[in-house]
Amino acid sequence: MSDQTKQQETRSLPATFAKNEFEKDAFILRQLVTKDFKIKYRRSVLGVAWSVLNPLLMMIVMAIVFSTIFAQGRNGSITPEMYPLYLIVGNVTFAVMSESTNQALTSIVGAAPLLKKVKVHRWVFPVQKVLFSLVNFAFSLVAVAIVMLWFHVMPSWHLILLPVCLLLLMCFCMGLGLMLSALTVFFRDVMHLWSVVITAWTYITPIFWTTDFVAQMPHLVRILVYANPMYNYLQFMRDIFLFQTTPSLMTFGMCVAWAVLALVIGYTVFHKSERKFILYI
Repeated sequence: MSDQTKQQETRSLPATFAKNEFEKDAFILRQLVTKDFKIKYRRSVLGVAWSVLNPLLMMIVMAIVFSTIFAQGRNGSITPEMYPLYLIVGNVTFAVMSESTNQALTSIVGAAPLLKKVKVHRWVFPVQKVLFSLVNFAFSLVAVAIVMLWFHVMPSWHLILLPVCLLLLMCFCMGLGLMLSALTVFFRDVMHLWSVVITAWTYITPIFWTTDFVAQMPHLVRILVYANPMYNYLQFMRDIFLFQTTPSLMTFGMCVAWAVLALVIGYTVFHKSERKFILYI
C-alpha cells in the first residue's frame, strides 16, 4: 500500500468515527424515547388517548373556573369564545417545558446503572427526556385541533411557523435539562427546589390569565413577566394558533436569545462537570 493511500485512509478515520458515534447516539435516543413511551402507557386502558384527554380536561376545568374572571382583559382582546383556545395553547406549551425539565432533572441519576456499565455520551439522557416531551406535545396538538374545530377557528398559513417555535423551545428546554441534570448529580436538593420554581413560574406566566393584565401590574412585576422566557414562547404559539398573525420581531428575537443562552449555559455546566458524575451517582 502506498504512502498516499495510507494518508487518505488516516484522514478518513475521524469522519468515519464521528459518523459511527452519531449513529450510535441516534439509535440510543430512539430506543430510550420508545422505552419511555411504552412505560408511560403500559397497563393503561385508554393509552395514548390520555395525551389528548388530559389537556382537554384541564382546559375544561380551568375554563370553567377562570373564564368569568380572566376571559375579558382590560382591553377585551380575549373574548369568552377565544378563551378556551387561548388557555389550551398556553397550557400545552408550558407543559412541554415543565415535563421535559422535570424528567431531565433526574435523568443522569436515574441512568446510573447503565452509565456504570456502558460507555455512552451522558448528554443523551437529558436530551432524550426533552425529545419524549415533544412526542407528548404532538399528541396534545390533537386536543388543540379539537378545540379549534369546536369553536370554528380555521387554521391559517401562520402554522408553518410551528416547527420554528418548537425548535427554539426544544433548544431552551435542552439547555435547562442539561444544567439541571448536572446540578442534581451533586446537589439532590435541586429536585425539591425545582418543583417550587415550576410552581412559581406557572403563576408568573400568562397561562390562565391574559396578557391584558400585565399593564395593570406593578412595574417590577411587569419586568419579571416580560423577561420570562415562557411568556415569549407562549406568545409565539398563540400568535400562530389563535391570533393568526406573524410573531413580532421582539417575540422572535427573545425566543432565539433564550434558546441560545440556555443551550450555552446548559452545555457549559454539563460539559465541565460530566467527568465527575461517576463519583456521585
